[in-house]
Amino acid sequence: MRRIFGVRKDKAQAPTLTDAAATLDTRGGLIDEKLKRLDTELLKHREAMKKLRPGPGLEAAKQRALRVLKQKKLYESQRDQLYSQQFNLDQVSFTTQNMQDTANQVKAMKAANKELKVAFKSTDLDVNSIEAMQDEMSDLMEQSNEIQDVLGRNYSVPDDLDEEDLLGELEALEADMAAEAETGDTPCYLMEDEVGLPDVPCTSLDEATPFAPIPQSAALATSSSVS
Repeated sequence: MRRIFGVRKDKAQAPTLTDAAATLDTRGGLIDEKLKRLDTELLKHREAMKKLRPGPGLEAAKQRALRVLKQKKLYESQRDQLYSQQFNLDQVSFTTQNMQDTANQVKAMKAANKELKVAFKSTDLDVNSIEAMQDEMSDLMEQSNEIQDVLGRNYSVPDDLDEEDLLGELEALEADMAAEAETGDTPCYLMEDEVGLPDVPCTSLDEATPFAPIPQSAALATSSSVS
């Protein structure tokens, strides 16, 4: 059977861009080595030409140097071609890699799209349910604030007190304290009650009755009787 139909040969795989780039790098390295060797040889010929006098020897040295120079120009031309080819391969490789990355991004986005569709079908992500929960939470927070206000009430403060009246009394008290501080007297509301002493009416300095002046004749009579 093999003699009739022959043996099926496996198809050779096409070279990749990486393989092609590696081949160009190898060829370029070889050409660079040849160029270095030719530069060394050309330098030797130049040094020899400097030492020779005009004549057949100098002409032969020039011919050898010219031959080396021609080889160098040929290899430089080949190296330039390899540079161009390598640049084209790099461009193609970059474009190919960019397309592969784009395809992977599209696949990832499609997979994420499917996951999002499945997630949004869940009742936990229902917009109406979330709005109802937010409204309920708002009501509960309001009720909690009302409870805190009720618990924070003061039992000893009457409800009919006016804040403006309290502020007026506080200002009057501060004025009395400032006036008493200037005279050095102790405020009557700060005096302690003493046992056995009658209560002294608490009056301000402006409300106190001034002392009546003593006549001069009475003062003289009093002083003479004492003596």
